[in-house]
Amino acid sequence: MAALLEVENLRTVFDTGEGQAAAVDGVSFSIDSGQTVGIVGESGCGKSVTALSIMRLVQSPPGRITGGRIRFEGRDLLALDDEDMRAIRGNDIAMIFQEPMTSLNPVLTVGYQIAEAVRLHKRLDKRQAMAEAVAMLRLVEIPEPEARAGNYPHQLSGGMRQRVMIAMALSCDPKLLIADEPTTALDVTIEAQVLELLASLQAKLGMAVMLITHDLGVVAQQAERVAVMYAGRIVEEGRVAEVFKDPLHPYTRGLLGSLPRLGGPDRLATIPGMVPRLTELPGGCRFHDRCPEAEEDCAKVDPTLEAFPGGRVAACLVTSRKRRAR
Repeated sequence: MAALLEVENLRTVFDTGEGQAAAVDGVSFSIDSGQTVGIVGESGCGKSVTALSIMRLVQSPPGRITGGRIRFEGRDLLALDDEDMRAIRGNDIAMIFQEPMTSLNPVLTVGYQIAEAVRLHKRLDKRQAMAEAVAMLRLVEIPEPEARAGNYPHQLSGGMRQRVMIAMALSCDPKLLIADEPTTALDVTIEAQVLELLASLQAKLGMAVMLITHDLGVVAQQAERVAVMYAGRIVEEGRVAEVFKDPLHPYTRGLLGSLPRLGGPDRLATIPGMVPRLTELPGGCRFHDRCPEAEEDCAKVDPTLEAFPGGRVAACLVTSRKRRAR
């Protein structure tokens, strides 16, 4: 059975004053119906640009998709004209953006903004669309939804604004929800509530979720599979339990090693150095100058993703040699 979403060798570049930067460079992964896939990595690794590329929302100029395929239910989204893509965007594929305060229009009520999306895709009149907006606010457990529908974004707390974004994204019953750092800037209690809400809505509505985050704890709690990105590429991908138990790539091990643990050392482990500038990428493996396990060949050979038992893939010369030697 074909996957709901198939991303194949996607490449998205940006023209800068320092040259061309490939923010997404040969990324491939898939998401099945009803499945949650986490995309993790440090800031600037290409997670959000991957999501914007799927939605075809990369601003041009300076950015553009230069290669690859994005298939949704078998249709190549990159081959669609703007009108056909608008019919899919928000209807079949919806997205929750990082900052609700910048994503919501400050001069329109939240009820109006949700109703606008409903009217566009479901062809309802104003009264029906507003009733649907109130129902969506109730679905995401906002108290007094009839009254809150008349509020402006600044009149709501951060947690409520995020719930409004979720309500707007789910208003047209999407088959795929892309959640880009859905709990950014929320305190721990509200973050837990939002994540619990997303999980319950997914179970109720049966949608697939692409969860973009830098928080490995969120991935462990919410996702079935995880793809680890570094400098525009996926360096490891597999089932969450297996990746967390036995990470194949040194970068994944570094990320997991930096997590605080009860009874652990007083000082957290860190990954030395910085993520390379996309216009000044090192030769060979892009992680080799930060990698504690790097060998001489790592600076010369650019590794490709290799299949490992259990449906996992990783791009690391050292790991490949060690596993073959067992």
